[in-house]
Amino acid sequence: MEQVVLSKYDRLYGGLHDVGLCSKPSTVKNVQTITGKSETFVVQTIRHHENGDYVFIECMDESGVIRIALPPRVSNLLASQRDALTRRRRSISSRASIKARIDSGEVIGFAKKRA
Repeated sequence: MEQVVLSKYDRLYGGLHDVGLCSKPSTVKNVQTITGKSETFVVQTIRHHENGDYVFIECMDESGVIRIALPPRVSNLLASQRDALTRRRRSISSRASIKARIDSGEVIGFAKKRA
């Protein structure tokens, strides 16, 4: 009898699918405008009540299929980096806005308005 060997992706996905809270798989097709080549991504998140969020990614292109499972530490890091970039962009935008208002002659004050 031949022994079936499951990949790490399949073991993790199968083990979490019945015990975790699953999102619907989302599919994104990315077409490169210069070369015309396309790749398709299928992304699904499964939340385990103790460990956190696992992100499962399947990438299909002309060379084949790549499947990867991101553990909770990696998915948390991605969320943290995205939030940090958003905060930095808002800060830069706010400073530019205040500078433009001051340059146009507007008096900036943070005092309460009188009734």
